[in-house]
Amino acid sequence: MPDDNDISPAAPIFTRPAEAAGAARHVIPDKESLPATAKQIVEDETILDGNARLNLATFVSTWMDDEAKQVYEASFDKNMIDKDEYPQTAAIEDNCWHMLANLWNAPDASRSIGTSTIGSSEACMLGGLAFKRRWQQARRAAGKDTATPNLVMSSAVQVCWEKFCNYFDVEPRFVPISEEHKTLDGHDLEKYVDENTIGVVAIMGVTYTGMYEPVAQIAAALDEIQQKTGLDIPIHVDGASGAMIAPFLQPDLEWDFRLERVHSISTSGHKYGLVYPGLGWVVWRDAQWLPEDLVFKVSYLGGEMPTFALNFSRPGAQVLLQYYLFLRLGFEGYRAVQQASQDVAKYLSAGIAKLDAFELWNDGSDIPVFAWRLKDGHTDKWTLYHLQDRLRMRGWLVPAYPMPADLEQLTVQRIVVRNGLSMDLAESLLADIETEVAYLDALESPMPLEAPHAAFHH
Repeated sequence: MPDDNDISPAAPIFTRPAEAAGAARHVIPDKESLPATAKQIVEDETILDGNARLNLATFVSTWMDDEAKQVYEASFDKNMIDKDEYPQTAAIEDNCWHMLANLWNAPDASRSIGTSTIGSSEACMLGGLAFKRRWQQARRAAGKDTATPNLVMSSAVQVCWEKFCNYFDVEPRFVPISEEHKTLDGHDLEKYVDENTIGVVAIMGVTYTGMYEPVAQIAAALDEIQQKTGLDIPIHVDGASGAMIAPFLQPDLEWDFRLERVHSISTSGHKYGLVYPGLGWVVWRDAQWLPEDLVFKVSYLGGEMPTFALNFSRPGAQVLLQYYLFLRLGFEGYRAVQQASQDVAKYLSAGIAKLDAFELWNDGSDIPVFAWRLKDGHTDKWTLYHLQDRLRMRGWLVPAYPMPADLEQLTVQRIVVRNGLSMDLAESLLADIETEVAYLDALESPMPLEAPHAAFHH
């Protein structure tokens, strides 16, 4: 019997031993495979994944141009933490967050401080850690207890903030959204903050619906609270999506470092920053808001460097991709790309609003994301979960899910429009939605009951 590795690479496809017998799943195989064999197995198994261009659930970039791919391939091996070996990559990281500090209207970007991260979840956690440490230092200096910090945020917050509070022993205080208050807008904020509040999170692009939270309105409410109580509570803006939309599409909207109460802003380079995953950024308006004792000076591979991160080694390639895009697109290029996405979102939301079955929750006027619900009384034969399944049969991933606490009885469906969803594809999607709604409406009896669905955390 010949050894597997004696089989010629030119053997007819699907006749090499591992391909004929199936690949190992939970144990490492005893013997080597030909590179072509291993490659074919991986490709065969992942062919069952969905088409990324038709995934309207995710905010994460699924397309970059050929030149970006060449930049990526040339920098796969760069380790972002190794600033001594890759000093120019480190300098480019520095360039990028300074560009963001200026984009977000820092009073003096030379006094700002920032870093890249694996994604905006890590960036959010770093912002939360800075809040907690500054609060602890102030409490200790005043001779007060530091055992019960809390963080105030919307009930529609992304799950990374729940993780932060769980992992770092901070009490989460969720301000519920409602039909009257669709986002955290400063309403009743005084009921949730106290001397143990380390900060308030404001979201530029709520995960559930894509709506902006009015940061200036939240800041004004905190100003009033400070006047009444003396509590000086900072804001972190979770701009995972909106921080790379608002500067280009809503430049007059005050949500960023123009508001003095905003200490830090995070964003996802791999969302509307248009970079492949995973990349995030966090910037503090002034270095004073990042406690020095959170920054480590480490000796690594012959050099000393500062680092503030939850991990250590990580790819440098995505940082270079972000720099490539900043240079490639410039302000006007980013504006054009984001405007094209918003045009598609508003086209789709207008089309869906015309269907008798639906009522919009929002229309994509903030980030290019919108959600809708079934009109009360439209039908008892089907739900949005059934429409989700019908669309999936056509290749589209358009999620349906319950809203957060106090609105969990309400189910919505949501579309995220990213660079790559063309108007041509949007026309096809809208036609498919119309076709499937007509099919469901024409049913003579109700669809089977759906199992309970968990809250959506994408």
